[in-house]
Amino acid sequence: MRYFSLIIFLFFTLQSNFAQIRNKYSISFDNAEHHEANVTATFTNLQSGTVSLRMSRTSPGRYALHEFAKNIYNVKITDSRGKKVNVTRPNLHQWDVTGHDGTIHVYYTLFGDRGDGTYSQIDETHAIINNPATFMYVPKLKDRPVEILYVTRNDLGWKIATQMERLQGNNFRAPNLQLFMDSPALLSNHVVKQHKIGEGNTAHTIKMALHHNGTDQEADEFFESIKKIAEEEKQVFGDYPSFENNEYIFLVSFMPQVSRDGMEHRNSTVITNPKSLSDGGMKDNIGTFAHEFFHAWNVERIRPLSLEPFDFDKANISEELWFAEGVTSYYTNLILCRTGIISQEEYLVKLATTYNKVWNSPALQFFTPREISRKAPFMDAAVSIDPINTENTYVSYYSYGNMLGLALDLSLRDAKDDLNLDDFMKLFWTKYGKTEIAYTLDNLYITLREYAGSSFADSFFSKYINGSEVPDFKKLFGAVAISLKTEEDPYIGAEIEFTKNGLARISEYTRQGTPAYEAGLEKEDVIISIGNKSFSDIDQYHEVVNKNKIGKKVVLQYKRNGTDRTTYVKIEKNPKITLTEHTKPNEKALQRRKNWLNQK
Repeated sequence: MRYFSLIIFLFFTLQSNFAQIRNKYSISFDNAEHHEANVTATFTNLQSGTVSLRMSRTSPGRYALHEFAKNIYNVKITDSRGKKVNVTRPNLHQWDVTGHDGTIHVYYTLFGDRGDGTYSQIDETHAIINNPATFMYVPKLKDRPVEILYVTRNDLGWKIATQMERLQGNNFRAPNLQLFMDSPALLSNHVVKQHKIGEGNTAHTIKMALHHNGTDQEADEFFESIKKIAEEEKQVFGDYPSFENNEYIFLVSFMPQVSRDGMEHRNSTVITNPKSLSDGGMKDNIGTFAHEFFHAWNVERIRPLSLEPFDFDKANISEELWFAEGVTSYYTNLILCRTGIISQEEYLVKLATTYNKVWNSPALQFFTPREISRKAPFMDAAVSIDPINTENTYVSYYSYGNMLGLALDLSLRDAKDDLNLDDFMKLFWTKYGKTEIAYTLDNLYITLREYAGSSFADSFFSKYINGSEVPDFKKLFGAVAISLKTEEDPYIGAEIEFTKNGLARISEYTRQGTPAYEAGLEKEDVIISIGNKSFSDIDQYHEVVNKNKIGKKVVLQYKRNGTDRTTYVKIEKNPKITLTEHTKPNEKALQRRKNWLNQK
């Protein structure tokens, strides 16, 4: 019996010791003025043989390759006694280590000078640390807990904000590699605002760590809008997600040296914008918060199977981004409207802008929303030096999905008064978000059949998801007392910008179906005259175009590659639409509009 007890004691002791094995990192900033950080990593209890170290090529929330290894150098790898080990490089993002003694110490320098939600930026005002861009990892140790020490400089007055669990002091912990890579940090002299949400066992705290050059009063005013957004988005789904560590944190930098970006993570988001709160940023930046916090439900927990698990070595390809990103984009401005942060008139202007971008795009003749979603690795901050014919072959899945979300919402409301997208999202949240069962397009389709009936779901998916038809928006908008009107002004369809010399240069590839395209005009052509009338600024250009009757063919002189040319262009009606509220709506349509734009 005593022998058995000893065995049990040893078993649990070994289990406890095994559970404490962690991959450990530290990062320090002695050379911050030159955008450098010093990184160390220690991996212990390794099996003999080759251990592969890697730098990620992707980042959670992004869909393209970024090759983060290009920004690390001065790499040194040793065993537990500081002895050099054997290192080979099978590719540019991998270090294969042999000759170790069960422990590997890694040291290197990181250069980082892009402040956004993907890369890292280090200077004397702050450090924005996105972990895939910063830390080497061992893929085979993906299930181990990770511990990190942020070594801050006393002279800079930095505090640390991250979604990771704080152990003590500047030490933080993530339960595994996926959560570690998904846990950015903001190190700066920032202010923190917080707000309790939920009650009892479901109580959580929403925080904002804001690094900016503004006042505390501005921060308070801005955070009030965030609180409204959080509550309004909860109404869509019925309840809040269950946030690990009982909190969700916005890591925010409104500093002149950062790039404009927003990037969602499981319990946090990074939001950067060079525009300050006092310089229009109060209203300009708030939409990003509405978008990213909505992702706490839709993407982080209502998660496409195609993004699970997230692959740090190659791009995940997903057909669901029109829903994951696009429907989130639909709710972004709708939430701002429902909270009163923007007016209904402002909301309709934003809707019309996206409408014109999507439904006037020639890309719809080539690709469905599913196919557009699959193109994300080519487009999502991916870099290429060869020109891409995006004017004719691509429309963003953010914008396309935004319009599909609008079409689905208005179609449900038009089909039956007690149907709407909010309640469908609640159902989908209950089935796939709360349970965290990764979904497929078939799951989305089947759930819509369950919610709205097979006839509705079959028609919607056949026409608009598996196909690229344009919904009958005139009818749908009319049902909520909104007029869809086409502009009546003459139109050529070329994007014009004037050079310093007063020359009208076509700045974008011309779109198929436009008068400019049919006339053979293309990007970089310089238009000299239209109907024998010249111009020297954009106002004069529009004045000359507008003097022509719709349907008339006029002579157009232009210059291409230094050669004078002449063509004929047929003036057509501008296809852009505007949206306005009915001046005398009937009561039923007006009530539907109120239910839509004010729904709780």
